[in-house]
Amino acid sequence: MMILVSESHGQKVALVLSGGGAKGIAHVGVIKALEENDIPIDYVVGTSMGGIISGCYAAGFSADKIEDIVTSDEFSGWVNGELEKSYNYYYNKDDPDASFLSIKLSLDSTFNASISSSLASDLALNYALAENFAQPSANANYNYDSLFVPIRIVAADIFTQQEVVMSEGSLSQSLRATLSVPFFYKPIRIDGKYLFDGGIYNNFPVDVALNDFNPDVIIGVNVSSKIFNEYPYDNDEKLLSNSLLYMLLDKTDPSIIPSSGVYIEPNLSGYTAFDFSKAEALIDSGYVWTMKHMDEIKAKVQRRENCDSLYTRRNEFNDRNKPLLFKGINYHGFNSKQRRYINKVFKTHKKDSLYMDDIKSGYFRLVSESFFQTIYPDITFDDENNAYQLEIFGRPRNNFNVDIGGTIASRNVSQIFLGLEYYFFDNYLLKNSANFYTGSFYKSAQLKSRLNLSALNQLYIEPEFTFNDWDYIDSDDILSDRDDPTILQRADRKYGLNIGFPVGTNLKGVLSGAWINNNDLYSNTKSFTTSDTLDKLGLEGIKAGVYFMRNDLNRKQYPDEGQSFEFSLSYFNLKENYEPGSTAELVDNASHQHEWFRVKASAQKYFKKGRFSTGYMVEGVLSNQPFFSNYYGSLINAPGFNPIQDSRTLLLENFRAYNYMALGVRGVFNIRSNLDFRIAAYGFKGYESLNREDVDIDFGNTEWHKVSLAGNAGLVLHSPVGPIALNANYYDDNENRFGVLLHVGFLLFNKRSME
Repeated sequence: MMILVSESHGQKVALVLSGGGAKGIAHVGVIKALEENDIPIDYVVGTSMGGIISGCYAAGFSADKIEDIVTSDEFSGWVNGELEKSYNYYYNKDDPDASFLSIKLSLDSTFNASISSSLASDLALNYALAENFAQPSANANYNYDSLFVPIRIVAADIFTQQEVVMSEGSLSQSLRATLSVPFFYKPIRIDGKYLFDGGIYNNFPVDVALNDFNPDVIIGVNVSSKIFNEYPYDNDEKLLSNSLLYMLLDKTDPSIIPSSGVYIEPNLSGYTAFDFSKAEALIDSGYVWTMKHMDEIKAKVQRRENCDSLYTRRNEFNDRNKPLLFKGINYHGFNSKQRRYINKVFKTHKKDSLYMDDIKSGYFRLVSESFFQTIYPDITFDDENNAYQLEIFGRPRNNFNVDIGGTIASRNVSQIFLGLEYYFFDNYLLKNSANFYTGSFYKSAQLKSRLNLSALNQLYIEPEFTFNDWDYIDSDDILSDRDDPTILQRADRKYGLNIGFPVGTNLKGVLSGAWINNNDLYSNTKSFTTSDTLDKLGLEGIKAGVYFMRNDLNRKQYPDEGQSFEFSLSYFNLKENYEPGSTAELVDNASHQHEWFRVKASAQKYFKKGRFSTGYMVEGVLSNQPFFSNYYGSLINAPGFNPIQDSRTLLLENFRAYNYMALGVRGVFNIRSNLDFRIAAYGFKGYESLNREDVDIDFGNTEWHKVSLAGNAGLVLHSPVGPIALNANYYDDNENRFGVLLHVGFLLFNKRSME
């Protein structure tokens, strides 16, 4: 009897948690059940997601706190690569384009290129790990045996094809390493080696627990058993996209658990490794299956640790955590000029000490520029200064990016897109970019060179050249025939200089000045013959303005969450040169100098609840723009309201005016996570609308003209090549009343010179 009592008092229990992606969240339920039944946990060992849950427990997080984390919106953002809205800096964002594939290259001075192969953004995840595990790591003096409970974390060295068991160092780095699924997350270096997901070589590290801790009892929890017992002949094509994941989910043999231990395999057959949104159900499943084994566990684990004792011990550990006060930033892989640039982004020159919010704001401000999105952060404690310091590791940076995209459509608006970006970084950041569109309807070339100057409190100077060519003449529609094509060809050129600056977190301001040169060729009638000649209208001169904008919509086309806002005040001083064609009422050439101001504001926002989103769009223009030499020339150069995906590809006479207000409402129903049914309705009301019969408009006789309506309904499948959308569209417009458009890819364009 005395021997049995002695053995139970000295009994040590190790908890081994397997990898398995989102299914690893079930481990939280296991820990909850063990703690509620006073089962002690003396050691933890984990791989991949099992490593994350193990790390949380070893760091002194209670089961309830871990549950709060994995069921939070913040956690969903970490794993999905989404940034918190309050730290989603808009200053470095570019205008949306038609690309669906981005190839990121690291190009060195000898023109050797390497491709960045990660599929997911780890920006939020990396910071979250550094922030949450900095204090317990320092508390344990970076020795994993001195954490709240000792831990071992398993990673993989794919070059020597060996598992790596981590027992010391930065806890956040070890946890990040064991999450590095090849081609999904970028690997990180630890002790000079790139390490990957531990599940590659050891997804259920029972042997590590035996070798490192020699416990009396092992409780092994496996959430990654083999998915199929037989070959899935009917579904193998659909399942190929997840083939890499299946390589990491092995059939774990429960016989590797010693007879003194307990093997738990929750029934997770209804879940996938990507079901992070089902965290609560996964936790419940882990809890229920552990309770089913509780009699066996209690029979083999005779020692108990009640909740009060556990609570006291955990608080004693956490009370030793040092407050998060920072004294500096350490750089790895940056020269002195580059360090000065980044210091200005973090604003270290303004403060002797930094707090957590300073570090967090600086980090997300830095990585809002895509060039810095390969950096890796960590937080360590400096005993000499008795303060923490941020470590920034400069992983190979992607200094040359190639973007590919385009659209295939049932109307003649199909196009191909190519975008190029090249970065140079020293005591400034220079971003040279070019994009090109080509198609029957639309052709464009845009060149920009953005010079970022952090020394001037974040400001960029950006010369720009944009050329657009729009051909409305050939308007064949596969789904419908039209006998009255729009006879219009447009070309615009802009030579400009932009000065951009941040306005808080989510807003960007731009001062812009440009010389524009536009040429329009058009017919004043629909009955145009080969012997007729087109009117020629040229506009040349100065455009200047100030713009404020924000955009956190979740997609660049067909969003269902977020909001966007744009405000502009523009000044125009243009010379009009008009040459009438054979369809014109005027017979003489005309030349006029025009000067006007324009104020434009637009906003849209979505409210998502469950599968349904409602949204609104509002837009208004106020200007004193003068009338040009004839009706059609004035119409095509008037501001237009473009609420529907194909509005910019049509000349909508009833949706153009020098002054107008427009309002729309939208509804989106998520049939599946990537399939939407969308419906929308819009109203447009112009003030001082153009009149075809009255060339010499008298602006003294002004009135609000009738409301023009528009609407659309359609299905949108969000695919890797962009949206696949089938829409039925209605416009209160004589020439374009009804239409059906099927398109694959983003139907987006560069801005016109007068926008």
